[in-house]
Amino acid sequence: MSSIKIECIGSEGNRLGESPVWDEKESALLYVDITGRKVCRWSSVTNQVQAISVDAPVSSVALRKSGDYIITLGTRFAALKWKEQQVTTIEHVDKDKPNNRFNDGKVDPAGRYFAGTMAEEIRPAVLERHQGSLYTLFSNLSVVKHFNQVDISNGLDWSLDHKTFFYIDSLSYSVDAFDYDLQTGKIGNRRSIYKLEKEESIPDGMCIDTEGKLWVACYDGGRVIRLDPETGKRLQTVKLPVDKTTSCCFGGKDYSEMYVTSASDGMDKEGLSRQPQAGRVFKITGLGVKGVPPYPFVG
Repeated sequence: MSSIKIECIGSEGNRLGESPVWDEKESALLYVDITGRKVCRWSSVTNQVQAISVDAPVSSVALRKSGDYIITLGTRFAALKWKEQQVTTIEHVDKDKPNNRFNDGKVDPAGRYFAGTMAEEIRPAVLERHQGSLYTLFSNLSVVKHFNQVDISNGLDWSLDHKTFFYIDSLSYSVDAFDYDLQTGKIGNRRSIYKLEKEESIPDGMCIDTEGKLWVACYDGGRVIRLDPETGKRLQTVKLPVDKTTSCCFGGKDYSEMYVTSASDGMDKEGLSRQPQAGRVFKITGLGVKGVPPYPFVG
């Protein structure tokens, strides 16, 4: 385990970094700064970060098969043309909840975009409860709601055989699994597969490796943990030099590097002086496992 190396990429910190996703075509890491209202792209070739500012909190970004990207912006699914810096709304959700916004999102193995909502936070992880829902944007650009009463819709991914959907509603302190129908995108039979321990704090973003194990970023826990969804056991803990770790993905040439986003929102001067790297994006090498390439949205 001693071969694990953690370093910062880029030179900028984020207020609330989230939703890292590897763009193989560009050899780049995409991610968002939710409260900073920008979509960022770090080039592994130049080590430079380009950012596009948007007009609302932007909470997730995904690849699009037809080119460019798709994002969740405020309570909208939207298309983002990178070169033109142009955003086009696809569909609105939660129209009856002006205080809501999207949070984490990810594309399933069939090319549908899953993303959930939450109430705007008063302070980090403090918000009106049960205001969120989980949605899917289909390739024909229609939207389906799966369920509501969500606190903070967060990490999501699919098992390697595509028969299980994994999902986190952060304030339940649980990683949940659903039966998944890849043909229809339907989910059912929800159950908890892992309850976080006190020092792990709040489960946030999540990804899966090629061995079918889940990696969960622990907000306020300063770590990512590796879980076995079959046994419900924690297999590994990787601690980071910041507390507010928000999400993780695999990337790099062979998907053997892990990228972890973090946040600085809600930290006072003293906290920031103790953790000057808060809000930065970290690259972890030497984990000895690889990740699954992200699926593009097919719509």
